[in-house]
Amino acid sequence: MSSPNPGKRRMDTDVVKLIESNHEVTLLGGLNEFVVKFRGPPDTPYAGGVWKVRVELPDKYPFKSPSIGFLNKIFHPNIDEQSGTVCLDVINQTWTALYDLKNVFDTFLPQLLTYPNPSDPLNRDAAALYLHKPEEYEAKIKDYLQKYATEEALKELSTENGESGDESSISDFSEDEMENMEL
Repeated sequence: MSSPNPGKRRMDTDVVKLIESNHEVTLLGGLNEFVVKFRGPPDTPYAGGVWKVRVELPDKYPFKSPSIGFLNKIFHPNIDEQSGTVCLDVINQTWTALYDLKNVFDTFLPQLLTYPNPSDPLNRDAAALYLHKPEEYEAKIKDYLQKYATEEALKELSTENGESGDESSISDFSEDEMENMEL
């Protein structure tokens, strides 16, 4: 029996580490494609919000960065409102194999939501409000949060996307099955 290549082993390890760190992970097509439930950082206008973030790991992971995108709408200068694409240097340009998925969800995304970069916007309206009308910016975030980033909104999103529950939530796996995943 051949052992998995080092990239595959690292991919498996990083996904399991993310799961073990109390992130709710739903596998879509294996350990290289999944959705993570991401909560807005405390002490920001995003606090209390919950988003589904789709993650795709390329074959060359961890040497090539993961592809991430928000599935439900979020109002932010560096996140495209329609596609959910994230503009974040650490993921797009400066990614190194020293980073892992836990960094993305515990550090990079919370920092992005806490400290937007309006000089490199994917959402120009959000960048303009952030710079020139901060009260309106925060009000719009809270409006989006109520419309798109509540547990109820996520249930509706799942129904709209035709999710039938066929996806495997990691909580569906027993500890024995988790241990048997190639680590």
